Amino acid sequence: MNSKLLIRLSLVFNYMVFAVLLNSVGAVILQVQRTFDVSKAEASVLEGFKDLPIAIFSFIVASFLPKLGIRKGMLIALFAVAALCFMMPLIADEFWYFKLLFAIVGISFAVIKVSVFATIGLVTNNPKEHSSFMSTIEGFFMVGVLLGNVFFSLFVDDANPNSSNWLNIYWYLGAITLLAALLLYFAQINESESRKSDSKASEDFMEMLRLVVKPLVLVFAASAFLFVLIEQSFMTWTPTFYQDVLQVPASMSIQAGAVLAGALAIGRLLAGFILKMIHWLTFTLGCIVLVGVCVVLTLPLTSNQPEITETITWFNAPFVVYLFPILGVFLAPIYPTINSVVLSALPKYMQSSMSGLIVVFSALGGTTGSIVTGHIFEAYGGTNAFYFSLFPITALCLVLILLHRQVRKQTA
Repeated sequence: MNSKLLIRLSLVFNYMVFAVLLNSVGAVILQVQRTFDVSKAEASVLEGFKDLPIAIFSFIVASFLPKLGIRKGMLIALFAVAALCFMMPLIADEFWYFKLLFAIVGISFAVIKVSVFATIGLVTNNPKEHSSFMSTIEGFFMVGVLLGNVFFSLFVDDANPNSSNWLNIYWYLGAITLLAALLLYFAQINESESRKSDSKASEDFMEMLRLVVKPLVLVFAASAFLFVLIEQSFMTWTPTFYQDVLQVPASMSIQAGAVLAGALAIGRLLAGFILKMIHWLTFTLGCIVLVGVCVVLTLPLTSNQPEITETITWFNAPFVVYLFPILGVFLAPIYPTINSVVLSALPKYMQSSMSGLIVVFSALGGTTGSIVTGHIFEAYGGTNAFYFSLFPITALCLVLILLHRQVRKQTA
């Protein structure tokens, strides 16, 4: 197999594995409420246990990873996650085990995401190719989210909320993580361009700190934070929204998360082609406006549902059950596009450090979105919690315009 093709395949598969693990948080939040009698506010902290380690360790590993080796770092992360997955069905009988699980997954994903983002620059030749592959790989990330939600739903016992049989899914997750490690083992990556010659790890770390104060990076930080806040609000709380607000069974609620992920996957894969023809700012602004339109049009339908006396299935569900996930198509392309725009504006040896900062800003946004949405959900209901997204949606439109101006200055 062609060396670059094998590397790309390995990056896609690694990203998909962590898509399943990371975005199982919505399904797990729903299940720990049912199995361990945990409140919504308590369950919402799982997003923090996932995202804060991502933020902290991304900041640490981004400058040191090129010295250790991108491929070696990814292999260590994969083996650590596989080991913990195999332990979960045997030991996880209290809520704190899930905090530990998502903390380890978060730390490992910090390594994987920084590595993947840095490697994209090594296997692409120009900004358009970079943007296209970034959208493609993020599209397959959402395919992983979709498959993960469907897979989780197969292990949920609707008739017995206290059942812990759903933990058996972690045997399979451990196995696919090992498979990802095996594929990566055979992929040979030329990492020379990711290193700045004759520089020490401490110097690279200080260079990353200096990146933070650049106007381009500050504006990007705001855009990444706002986007992930919006995305994770929907992704994490969709299963709970479907069960509590739309009154569908738990397994179907998790499948709804898969439908939303599928919409996101379609949006990102399509973006890989569309961005070759349309300027990124026009495209992203159009997408975020359409997300707001979807929120305004669909959420009022949640309060005017027809009464269904029989058990709800995909064949007799209210119209809003099918309509709500459409917003994912428009939400999807924004994140990989702005990531690619910023990375392409920097030299390749700085892309590992910038990748670390991307993960930091994204993780902080994800944690904030999930926790805020969880508390609003508990206090004011799921519909109002999702209406809250209109505030960061409006702010993101303004920040994207500022980002465009900073990119033009950087590349002028």
